Amino acid sequence: MNIYDFKVKTIDAQEITLEKYKDKVMLIVNVASKCGFTPQYEGLEALHVKYGEKGLAVLGFPCNQFLGQEPGTEEEIKNFCTLNFGVKFDMFSKIDVNGENTHPLYKYLKSEAGGVLGTEAIKWNFTKFLVDRNGKVIQRYAPATTPQEIDEDIRKLL
Repeated sequence: MNIYDFKVKTIDAQEITLEKYKDKVMLIVNVASKCGFTPQYEGLEALHVKYGEKGLAVLGFPCNQFLGQEPGTEEEIKNFCTLNFGVKFDMFSKIDVNGENTHPLYKYLKSEAGGVLGTEAIKWNFTKFLVDRNGKVIQRYAPATTPQEIDEDIRKLL
């Protein structure tokens, strides 16, 4: 199985496969609206604006597994992101990134790029995965790594 085979549900409840992003560089992020890292939405949107036309796709996956920091409905999440950060990059339905209900996409991402000391678990909101144009998971970034710090890595892949 490759990354393009995974089915995901958009924040507007449409099921798609990641085939839609074939030949694009993807930055996949588990996001939350009530987290200390929430201001990173601004940086993620800046990357989307700067590189979207050049082939970058930013994909946001809301997750409520870390201290309940994403309690809203899809509609509330969408409105929050649009009103507060002007988010136009692709957002998806809320998912689990750890535990027995981990979304298959995140099982795959974690197996392809482990975390600190080889652990697979997602430690917190705003963990980021960079995927090249061929669907290969290139790197995993910690939540504290800002979108601006990833800029050069993205540019190299574009």
